[in-house]
Amino acid sequence: LNALLLPTEGTLWVDGIDTSKEPELWKVRQKAGMVFQNPDNQIIGTVVEEDVGFGPENMGVPTEKIWERVDESLKKTGMTSYRYHSPNKLSGGQKQRVAIAGVMAMRPKCIILDEPTAMLDPNGRKEVLEAVSDLNRQEGVTVILITHYMEEVVHADKVYVMDNGEVVMQGTPREIFSQVETLKEYRLDVPQVTLLAHELHKAGVDVPEGILTTEELVNALCQ
Repeated sequence: LNALLLPTEGTLWVDGIDTSKEPELWKVRQKAGMVFQNPDNQIIGTVVEEDVGFGPENMGVPTEKIWERVDESLKKTGMTSYRYHSPNKLSGGQKQRVAIAGVMAMRPKCIILDEPTAMLDPNGRKEVLEAVSDLNRQEGVTVILITHYMEEVVHADKVYVMDNGEVVMQGTPREIFSQVETLKEYRLDVPQVTLLAHELHKAGVDVPEGILTTEELVNALCQ
């Protein structure tokens, strides 16, 4: 999606630009920002604020604008108080938020997160997901989240399930999680509360399929 790899067949269009056209790669990468699974793979600055300013600096943004963007991005990811810290003294969740701030400072239309919480503890995972969903809601940035954690999928607008490079299911989280048996065939888990509701439904309890939260299950049972 940000043209690190190019299609071997077919075409991939990002905001109207064909990624296989080499002169357009620079434009594609300005529109589609990437956050890797391991933040250490993309943090290069010795101080947090320098790292966040690295992307816009390479794009040729004027110096005063760079610092405006750095301030803004750190604020939006809740990392302002760490701006003068060394990244290698931060926790995993904080590093991942610095990586997200660095991508945000480049003002992409879309941010792709490749399993950004895979190396984090539950607190770090929560921090990163909150920063990302705020970006989506407040800034209107498109977020593509690649994940194996089904609890993270619950808050998506649209879900695509892939198997061997093919899209095998797509729909809203509720539509996807209503198909527990199909998901199991693709070796995927479902959120625990969804599984519990499914088992109750199979046992004859009158609860709908596709329950996504504990509150929903409680309400269904209380009725």
